[in-house]
Amino acid sequence: MDLRHISFRLLEVFMSVVTTGSISKTARALHLTQPTVSLQIKRLQESVGEPLILMQQQKLTVTEAGLELFKTCQQVFGQFDDYKDFLAQLRGGERGRCKIAMVNTAQYILPKLLGPYSNLHPHVELPLEIGNRAEVLARFERGEDDIYVFSHPPSLEHAKAARFLQNPLEFIVPSEHPLAAASAVTLAELTHYRFLLREPGSATRMLFESELQGRGLVLSDSVQMASNEAIRVAVSSGMGIGVLSRHVLPKGEQGFKVLTVSDTHLASHWYFVIRTDRHLSHAARSFLQFAELNLARYLDARWVRNELNQLELN
Repeated sequence: MDLRHISFRLLEVFMSVVTTGSISKTARALHLTQPTVSLQIKRLQESVGEPLILMQQQKLTVTEAGLELFKTCQQVFGQFDDYKDFLAQLRGGERGRCKIAMVNTAQYILPKLLGPYSNLHPHVELPLEIGNRAEVLARFERGEDDIYVFSHPPSLEHAKAARFLQNPLEFIVPSEHPLAAASAVTLAELTHYRFLLREPGSATRMLFESELQGRGLVLSDSVQMASNEAIRVAVSSGMGIGVLSRHVLPKGEQGFKVLTVSDTHLASHWYFVIRTDRHLSHAARSFLQFAELNLARYLDARWVRNELNQLELN
C-alpha cells in the first residue's frame, strides 16, 4: 500500500460511498460529480493495491479489504473528532497549561484564586514557580512562564501589568519589645532598633528604604533574612523589628505585636504581568478572565484593586 497517495479526502469519499451504498448519493452529499467520485475510489484502490468496492448487477458490494479499511477509517476519523473536541476545550480554556511565576509573598494570596479556578477547570495544569524578585524577574526575561506576579512590576516595553490587590505593610515587634505597649510610635523612633529585612531588591525592602531615604532616616542596625517566615519567627524570638505584608501575618499569631506607626503608611500593590511579545496560552487567558470576575469573591474585598481590564484579554 502506497500511503503517499492516500489523502483524507479520498478516505472521506470512500467512507461516504460505503455508508450510503451509492456513488450518486455520495456525489450529492460531497458536492462532487459522479465521475469524480468514481475516479477517487479508483485512485484509492490503486494506492491500497486491493479492490475495495465492486459493482455487481448495478449494486455496490464492499470487499473484505474494503470493510477493514472502513473500520480503520472510522477509528482514524473518530480520533480526529476527539481532537476537534480537545481543540474546542483548549480554546475555551478548559484544557491546557497555565504556568505562573510569583514572588514569595504572593504565595499567601494567589492560591485563594487558584483553588476555585482549578475546581472549575480540573483539566488545566497550573505549574507554579515561587522565588524572590530577582529570580522571578529572570524568569520573565527568559519568557519561561505565562503569567508573573510582582509587587513591583518590571518597567519594560514588552511587559504589560495590571494591579489586582493592595499590599499594606505592617511593622511588627516582639511581644516583650519596649515599644510593644505603645499606642503609637513614629518611624524615627523605630530606627534606633535592629530591623530584620529581606534581601536587597525585594519590593518590601525597596519601599521601606525609599521611605527612609525620603525622610532622611538611617537604621542603626539591620539583619538580612531569606524569607518572610524567617523574619516572622525571628521577630517572635525577640531578634528585632520586621516589616511585612499584612497578608502574610496569620490571625491570632502569638509572639509579636503589630505597631501603629502614626506618621508612616506603607503599601504597594500586587500585579499580574504578561509579556506582550509572547503568545498567551488559552488557559492563562482563561485564568486571568476568571480572576477579573472573582477577585472580590475570593480575596479580601478591602484590598482588591481590580484593573485587570488593562490586560485587554477579550
